[in-house]
Amino acid sequence: MNDREAGFVKGTRGTPQDVWTHPADAPEAACPPAALAYAGTEPPDVWAPPPEPIDVPPPRPRDPGTAREPSSRMAHAAAATAGLSIAGSVLGLVRDQGIAHLFGAGAESDAFLVAWTIPEIAATVLIEDAMALLMVPAFSAALARGEGPHALIRGTLPRLLAALALLTAALAAGAPWVVHVLAPGIADPTTAVACTRLTALTVLTFGIAGYLSAALRAHRRFVAPAAIYVAYNTGIVAVLFALHGRFGVRAAAAGVAVGGVLMIAAQLPSFLRVLRSTPVGPAGPRPDNPLGLALLAPVIVFTLSRQAQVLVERFFAAPLPAGAISHLNYAEKVAQLPMALSVMIVTVTFPVLSRALADGDREQARRRVERDLALACLVVLLGTSYVIACAPQITEVLFQRGEFTAVDTADTATVMRVYALGLLGQSLVGALVRPYFSAAGPTWYPAAAMGLGLAVTAAADAAAVGPWGAYGIAAGNALGITVTAALLLRGLGAHTVAVRVAAVAPRIGRIALAALCATAAGWALAHRLPDPAVAAAACAVAVPVVFAGAALAARVPEVPYLLATVTRKGRP
Repeated sequence: MNDREAGFVKGTRGTPQDVWTHPADAPEAACPPAALAYAGTEPPDVWAPPPEPIDVPPPRPRDPGTAREPSSRMAHAAAATAGLSIAGSVLGLVRDQGIAHLFGAGAESDAFLVAWTIPEIAATVLIEDAMALLMVPAFSAALARGEGPHALIRGTLPRLLAALALLTAALAAGAPWVVHVLAPGIADPTTAVACTRLTALTVLTFGIAGYLSAALRAHRRFVAPAAIYVAYNTGIVAVLFALHGRFGVRAAAAGVAVGGVLMIAAQLPSFLRVLRSTPVGPAGPRPDNPLGLALLAPVIVFTLSRQAQVLVERFFAAPLPAGAISHLNYAEKVAQLPMALSVMIVTVTFPVLSRALADGDREQARRRVERDLALACLVVLLGTSYVIACAPQITEVLFQRGEFTAVDTADTATVMRVYALGLLGQSLVGALVRPYFSAAGPTWYPAAAMGLGLAVTAAADAAAVGPWGAYGIAAGNALGITVTAALLLRGLGAHTVAVRVAAVAPRIGRIALAALCATAAGWALAHRLPDPAVAAAACAVAVPVVFAGAALAARVPEVPYLLATVTRKGRP
């Protein structure tokens, strides 16, 4: 590996890249010799004398708040984002525990979960994927040109609000048809329709929240966007426990509507401060509309195809005995926690990638994508090991109380283990799609890859639901998303950043080997401890320890670097 590939530019004496989450990213004070050895970088070559100065044109004016930050600031942003993401996920578990405790896994909870399909799709399209994939590069490009966000906001936000309001009204009016399409034959369609009319409001609120998040992240403001799920789940939990006695499961749907409003409230003060502190910028040609059909269509098709996996699951699960949809939902929510943490990495670094491509620095973009892939795999496979090893214990501790019985625990745990097999594919799709949509022009390749993966999911579900029920549905989901991830990785170099697949794939393989060792150790330990809480706690320690040891033995470079960073930060 040469010094460019290791994250240093020769002769700059340790100038850090945008985010150093890898030995290749670390500045001088943060990269110990052991980490450099794992990175394969020779220190004498890195610390070469600076070259003779050359004349370069002055940099374009940039917003001071979005200039390239030191690595410490980005590391703090990543830590804050991780902390708030974990808090939001914990509150999400509290929400799911409350629904399981109050309504169990039956007809009433199934009716709510059908209505919950709308905010799940809205979150994917309007917060996590489409809005971010379109607007973060648009805001980053405006900043790279030395412009403020004001012209872009005037050209996009009013149109977006009008379209979202119209769609919200249409969904509320057509709720009976929506329920019939999503879950034909559901046991309680009346409750599902009532809940759907309430959850339809999230189309408007999530759209506004996603727009604010994209603008703030492009300006390197990460705390407020990371807090939105804390606000969202707080609203759901508060309304659920306050009103369930009077309105039943409809209280949970009302809480979803309230939580969407709180998402906006959590970000609006920070967004207004950005507008006040950012220069308007020089007058120039009218910016391209990132919400135009040519750019919008490939992203929307991709995100809808990705979220359609949930629709396919519930379509095939609706005719199964009552509770099947709930078992799939609870298993998915718990199993996806590791994926959410891994996607947090690429969420923080996405503005860095977009800015690098806007500046024409494809080499930096390539390094950024390769590091993100390795770190995302590291996080998600560690979490997958724990979920597979301790699924029954986790489910019992989290959900088995009230109306949620031991039979529900056994069914949910088995579904969780099968579903976890697709977590690596889910994480890779989230990481790989960002460079595709950071490029200058639209590309339909991710939508085509996701469409093919969805077709695989539907075919596998149709074949497996008869003999295996909900377990077969979970297996079809894992297979389809894995196919999509493989296609996205294969096509990356031809469509956007030329990632070195031959260098990335073996690293992912070594991480997967460490995950297998950790899973085996956790599984053996969990079966030796009869108390589920003790077993879950013991595996929460043993699985990461075994994973780290196996990864060190396999010479995964991210692990020694992260361990060195944690040890250094723990010193007085």
